[in-house]
Amino acid sequence: MDRLLPRHASDAVEVALTDTPIVVIQGARQVGKSTLAADVGRDRGRFVTLDDPAELAAAAADPTSYVDQLTGGCLVIDEVQRVPDLVLAVKASVDRNRRPGRFLLTGSANLLRLATTHDSLAGRAESVELYGFSQGELEGHRERFIDRLMDGDLLLGHSGQLSRADYLERVCAGGYPEALARDGARRTRWFDEYVLRITERDAPELSNLRRLQELPQLLRSIAAHNASEVATATLARGLHLHETTVPEYLALLETIYLVRRVPAWSNNLSRRITRRPKIALVDCGLAARLVNVDATGLAADMNPSPAGMLTEGFVLSELRKQLAWSETVPAMFHFRDRNGPEVDVILESSDGRVVGVEVKASATLGRADFRWLELLRDKLGRRFVGGVVLYLGNSPHAWGDRLAGLPLSALWRA
Repeated sequence: MDRLLPRHASDAVEVALTDTPIVVIQGARQVGKSTLAADVGRDRGRFVTLDDPAELAAAAADPTSYVDQLTGGCLVIDEVQRVPDLVLAVKASVDRNRRPGRFLLTGSANLLRLATTHDSLAGRAESVELYGFSQGELEGHRERFIDRLMDGDLLLGHSGQLSRADYLERVCAGGYPEALARDGARRTRWFDEYVLRITERDAPELSNLRRLQELPQLLRSIAAHNASEVATATLARGLHLHETTVPEYLALLETIYLVRRVPAWSNNLSRRITRRPKIALVDCGLAARLVNVDATGLAADMNPSPAGMLTEGFVLSELRKQLAWSETVPAMFHFRDRNGPEVDVILESSDGRVVGVEVKASATLGRADFRWLELLRDKLGRRFVGGVVLYLGNSPHAWGDRLAGLPLSALWRA
């Protein structure tokens, strides 16, 4: 696989550099931030990485001189979170000269969540979040799934060609470029080393929390409940962590882009809605490794039970990636009423339009798969522009007013 595939988020970075002094590419380690920053900044100025010990030492010794090393052009600083004082120096430099495109930074931590950098970047920077390869990037196609659904297009012209095993292979592979470049045991070992490195290096650099050695087990607990509402008491159980401290550990995992929460959506449909967010690993391949399954192991005659949560996590991951280039840029939620109704994904635009997405890890559809989308449609009226059930079959199905069943591949081939 060519690891230098074009990234759909590059356009957002290019545009931001035309009118913003500081542009930040943020995301987990090994998702391609450095490659994208070097590509965008190649003809704009100078690229440096703080993973280089000499550059790290120079930046830490004199942050002010370091950020002012160029009189023109763009200074690209990779892994800037490793020297927090550097961000303060960038802020001071930009306050003296607010020329657009002066700094392109990358960080393996969300700088807007770090107390040391939040105020320094406010009003001066634009962040572009980068995740692993999307399925569309892997196939050389820019996905328009979100925008087409938000426009009321149910994509009924899309037929799939993949088998259930093919779909699950994609789910278990994830999107990390280095993992995708490996197969079998080599990919498994890469995931294991990745978790170990994050635990032993990145987390201690960013947090004063005690018992950081429990992070791998916490990640496994999240993966075991992937893409579901999980109580902090459940996560704390067996980890030697007090329930009240779990939110701090979750916040750290979000800061380093390993997990994401999907907030609950209410819209006053019911007084008994749940307020608990869903929690999912950002990369579904990592989630599959943490629960020790692969596509073969998810076969119907093996251990198919994790397939549902992993496939839903895959859909959440792909939608999150696509939000970076969506023209509609809707907010993403989930919905569940304690009386039973639930919808896996709610997309809501700023003008109030709503799309519902359900995920089924099966190759067939039935009326029951649409019942909560029907409820959502009937409650919202014309605000509801469409609802789809993504499943592991190949045929699209119209299913009543503004509802459709679609092959999972519609997610990235639309």
